[in-house]
Order: sequence, then structure tokens, then C-alpha cells
Amino acid sequence: MSSTTGASGGLLGTGAVISCPHGGRATTATTSTSAVLMDGMPVATAEHGYVVTGCPHTVDGVPVPCVSVRWTADGSGVTVGGASVLLDTSAAECFTAAFVPQGPPVVQAGRRRVAVR
Repeated sequence: MSSTTGASGGLLGTGAVISCPHGGRATTATTSTSAVLMDGMPVATAEHGYVVTGCPHTVDGVPVPCVSVRWTADGSGVTVGGASVLLDTSAAECFTAAFVPQGPPVVQAGRRRVAVR
């Protein structure tokens, strides 16, 4: 893990509780072999893909659920394996299957112990 500038926010692990703005659950869709762990789970990076399940959002009675979350690397300079880490303050957007933006995800991040193996 390296840092070149100060970062503001708490690190997210791949097991962080993340939801879409409508209450659907977002989980990581990719695996990581990161050597940096939080509570036994890899630290999340901007390269991780996230899928949303259970989004109840509708428009005029037609289901238009969030299905994915895309994160924007914040340029904090904090990286793991060359990929920017995700912080509880990192910019992100939830999208429908047609890539229509639905709003930012809700992140419930707690301070956790970080370990490097």
C-alpha cells in the first residue's frame, strides 16, 4: 500500500455495507488477491466491479432497478497493487441496465482494523 498525498475518509473493504439510493444491496462482483485486508476481507479498489440486487425502483409503475455501481478513482494517491483504494467518501454512481444514472450509493462504513500480509 502506498500513499503520496493525504486522503480523507475511511477505507472500504470488499465486505462493506453498500446500497443503492433505493435500498438495493451492492456487493463486489470481482475477486481480489490484495495483500491488504480489513477484517479478513481485501481492501476495495476502484477496479472492483459492484452489482446491485433487490433494487425496488420504478418509474411510472415500470421496474427500473439499479444493477451496478461505478466508482471514480479520487486521486488521493492511496493505492493497493497500483489501483486506487475506495474510501467511504469516494465518488460513485448507481446505474440501470441501460446505464441510466440513478444516484450515488449509500455507504455504511465503520472504522476497521487494517492488516498487511
